[in-house]
Amino acid sequence: MVLAGKRILVIEDEFLVAAMLCDFIEDEGALPVGPFGRVDEGLAAIAEGCFDAAVLDWNLAGDPSVPLAHALAEMSVPFVIATGYGQVEEPFDDRPLLAKPYAADDVIAALKRIFGA
Repeated sequence: MVLAGKRILVIEDEFLVAAMLCDFIEDEGALPVGPFGRVDEGLAAIAEGCFDAAVLDWNLAGDPSVPLAHALAEMSVPFVIATGYGQVEEPFDDRPLLAKPYAADDVIAALKRIFGA
């Protein structure tokens, strides 16, 4: 299993969606870190490190997640962007996107892609 043992940071403001993401991640043998639902919480978690990749909701309670994307990119952490908007602005428009609402297969496929599988 490609994701087994990987630590995946979950940054998502909707509790039920975050819980679902954590379940998907655990079902693949990976370990969810979080979830974190606000920009400041996400930045603190990123600063602590100790994860291999992230799922990043592009809009956290009305606040853009651009600072989080920059922090992840600066640390060379691969991440998937979850969005209901269908696209994100540069320089993150080349990152894998998860269109909301999404299914477990979509989440796992996106995470596997960022690990090269």
